[in-house]
Amino acid sequence: MCESFAGYEVRFGAVRFDLMTIFPEFFRGPLDYGIVRRAREAKFIDVAVHDLRDFTHDRHRTVDDRPFGGGEGMVMKPEPIFEAVESLVGPVDDAQKTNVPTKTAIVLLSASGKLFSQQAARQFALLERMILICGRYEGVDERVAEHLATDEISIGDFVLSGGELAAAMVLDAITRLIPGALGNEDSAENESFSAALPVGVRDSSSVQQIPDSSAPTARGILDYPHYTRPQNFRDWEVPAVLVGGNHEEVRRWRALAAIEKTRRNRPDLLVGKTSRAEARASGEID
Repeated sequence: MCESFAGYEVRFGAVRFDLMTIFPEFFRGPLDYGIVRRAREAKFIDVAVHDLRDFTHDRHRTVDDRPFGGGEGMVMKPEPIFEAVESLVGPVDDAQKTNVPTKTAIVLLSASGKLFSQQAARQFALLERMILICGRYEGVDERVAEHLATDEISIGDFVLSGGELAAAMVLDAITRLIPGALGNEDSAENESFSAALPVGVRDSSSVQQIPDSSAPTARGILDYPHYTRPQNFRDWEVPAVLVGGNHEEVRRWRALAAIEKTRRNRPDLLVGKTSRAEARASGEID
């Protein structure tokens, strides 16, 4: 619970973290040690772990399916993820996420997301609730990023087997910035990258979007969006090219879609290479 005082918000309740995963046992370790454990015991944070398989409706508790357009691996289905998140916050059914509760973030952990930083952690620490969606397999159906998640973030230019470890890292980084969690607030003020917020006080201004990383990198661009069944989910159709059967058109669409997603989430990766990448994707050059 928060109350306003002289333009600031004073927090009396715990910050809530909801972890969405198909491996709930993973978090038995990270939540039970160190600062995170002490913050839970002191009720600075409240953490709940949700098994996405509990939100399936078939006897196999299926959470993944084959990708439209072909390709390797499996893709996480949108239905269990939407149902799990909406069981907590109510319906979220528009691209602007206008009906997401205030001071709440729905975060998809993804190698194709914006780069997480200490500045982003400080912005998230202003919230009252964070829902962290842990992807697995080849990726998550793109309709989750487009129509459910308020943020899509990556913890670095590398690929993990799943989002659980990334979620644990994000939770730890944010918990350290919650007033009282460290015991000695000077500990956070004197660390790398940022200072802590004043004890018991939160700036009441709206939380800003996660900043993009501006540091150049030698790696390639982000992965293309993935889609799996159902083909029509809440009237959000899979792109027609992916079900048309023309493999060359699928290749070109994926190449251009990867560029567009990179431009949106990690524009630093396109410095000096956008025109050539688009030409290659359209087939103008080999």
